[in-house]
Amino acid sequence: MQIRALRKHGAPLHILAPGKAYRRDNPDATHSPMFHQVEGLAVDTDITFADLKGTLDFFCRKFFGEKVRTSFHPTYFPFTEPSGEVSISCFVCEGRGSDNSGQICRTCKGSGWMEVMGCGMVHPEVLRAGGVDPERYSGWAFGLGIERFAMVKYDIHDIQLFFQSDMRFLEQFG
Repeated sequence: MQIRALRKHGAPLHILAPGKAYRRDNPDATHSPMFHQVEGLAVDTDITFADLKGTLDFFCRKFFGEKVRTSFHPTYFPFTEPSGEVSISCFVCEGRGSDNSGQICRTCKGSGWMEVMGCGMVHPEVLRAGGVDPERYSGWAFGLGIERFAMVKYDIHDIQLFFQSDMRFLEQFG
């Protein structure tokens, strides 16, 4: 998405791109070989990782609630450098890892945190491939799975439910 958009529109560019994503994942409660993803891309002069963090922190608080805290951890993605994973404090147990009775929170599995998306600064080679001068422009990007966000927000414990066409499950969102 990044290179095609940059080649078509050039810089500066600020876009959101929803679509299907495919991975070689074995289906289980938290993974599906096909899911829906939203990618965000911002390319302009003087864009920094602090801009990315501020944007994603603001978005997570608006989506999950104002009490949610964000945490960024380094990781590797081939199209961004540096790259990070964004985690949010569990909004069910408020980051404690347990409920008021001391039972381990089943939403965050006792950690107090939930990983929700990947992000990073657009790699200079991606900018070059898109016809953009990395000496003049910088950018950030993120990708989030829509089903994963719905699972977290609505306390759904099996991603496969989204793909089974069970109207009893789907009607709760209508």
